[in-house]
Amino acid sequence: MNSEALIGIPARIREMREICEFSYEEMAEKLEISVEEYKKYEAGELDIPVSKIFEMANIFNIDFSVLLTGDGPRMDSYAVTRAGKGLSIARYPGYDFSSLAANFIARKMEPLLVEISSDQPTAPLVSHTGQEFNYCLSGTMRVQVGKKEIILNPGDSIYFDPELPHGQSAIDGTAKFLTVILE
Repeated sequence: MNSEALIGIPARIREMREICEFSYEEMAEKLEISVEEYKKYEAGELDIPVSKIFEMANIFNIDFSVLLTGDGPRMDSYAVTRAGKGLSIARYPGYDFSSLAANFIARKMEPLLVEISSDQPTAPLVSHTGQEFNYCLSGTMRVQVGKKEIILNPGDSIYFDPELPHGQSAIDGTAKFLTVILE
């Protein structure tokens, strides 16, 4: 996703909050963050974790891709995403997401291709509702779920409760994995 599209995310969030007539305080409470942190998200002063963008989309009752791109999905029977053509989402240094079904209307799951690099800082742990599945495609990765750390190699997978603080990091280079999130 280009930097212009990333800059538009806070503006779209602000617009949706105003349309839904939520106060800063109501949004902060729904997201379980401070009002100051929420205001920094809307001002573009603080990177918004992908999990929080998912939560906001659910609060606004819109598709996740609307907040990312300003455009809604169009397909209702199937959506094909060609190799290398997923909707790119860069939210943390060294942590790149590519949405594999952004054009499908009313998705119940969010499949993402994720690439992480060990030479970048590890992203902070996140938590969200639903369920999550990670499948390691290449490299070696560490998945932290709560206090437990699990090492995944290509072909390994983990299914977990994402309400527990969790995060992934690459070990010795780059790792690529498929994550499927059910919110």
